[in-house]
Amino acid sequence: MSFFKKLKEKMSHQTNAVTEKFKEGLSKTRNNFSEKVNDLVSRYRKVDEDFFEELEEILIGADVGFDTVMELVDELKKEVKRKNIQDPKEVQAVISEKLIAIYQQDGNESMSSINVQKDGLTVILFVGVNGVGKTTTIGKLAHFYKSEGKKVLMAAGDTFRAGAIEQLEVWGERVGVDVIKQVAGSDPAAVMYDAIHAAKSRQADILLCDTAGRLQNKVNLMNELEKVKRVIEREVPGAPHEVLLVLDATTGQNALVQAKTFKEATNVSGIVLTKLDGTAKGGIVLAIRNELKIPVKLVGLGEKMDDLQSFDAEKYVYGLFSNLVEEADE
Repeated sequence: MSFFKKLKEKMSHQTNAVTEKFKEGLSKTRNNFSEKVNDLVSRYRKVDEDFFEELEEILIGADVGFDTVMELVDELKKEVKRKNIQDPKEVQAVISEKLIAIYQQDGNESMSSINVQKDGLTVILFVGVNGVGKTTTIGKLAHFYKSEGKKVLMAAGDTFRAGAIEQLEVWGERVGVDVIKQVAGSDPAAVMYDAIHAAKSRQADILLCDTAGRLQNKVNLMNELEKVKRVIEREVPGAPHEVLLVLDATTGQNALVQAKTFKEATNVSGIVLTKLDGTAKGGIVLAIRNELKIPVKLVGLGEKMDDLQSFDAEKYVYGLFSNLVEEADE
């Protein structure tokens, strides 16, 4: 059975609504990337060095990242040689397989799931620069966990940016979740202390914690995040259970630079990639995974409340090549 047919069969057994969200959310990247690959394979009669050079350019243009592209093309060349592939059209399926392999390289398919505790309080810390959609992500995730029947609280730990506390409160009202806050300019670690004690006294299941996102003074940011983490660790042993770095997919390689900075500042356990539907360069997902070894756990695929989705490598590849998957062996 062909790769695309297998993927088509697998997608048909999964939630159609979620599969469709990936298809719709990745339409800009698909139109940019998949159509260029289609054009490439239609112009070449054989798979040669020129073919691979053009493919490299397409992958780099999709923000897959230079190092990742070089590795991917090397792997493709080996596979083409091993399978004695002559027809460029057959390379499309191999590209798809390799994209999934990049993401699942450590063999742990559950790495994309959020680490929620079976018993007691789960503390999730959100980090990231201003303007990436951090507060919106927290609000949408609060809505998701509340709809699952969990008791959720939010902590307004970004006491530095004007309007950040109010923005989180708007989301709190919208989704029916309380926000623990202090006045603007307060010590973020003190806010976390209050929030944890409130969460314990109210027997909350999930505490979602916002933090400041300024990068102008990296030393201050690192010190602040370290202090916040120390307070959380002291009050809830083993917490934070996740440190999620929120990145804006539309910023492309700049998101990768931010990720490296925050990885130095704190122990980032996963990435939330927002506005994936707003970019034609959705290959950044692979660059982050391959170059930083951090899993993308959530992706923003639109404006609606349920458009924040758990990342799934196969659904991602389906979103990139849905036209070929749907045509498979029809």
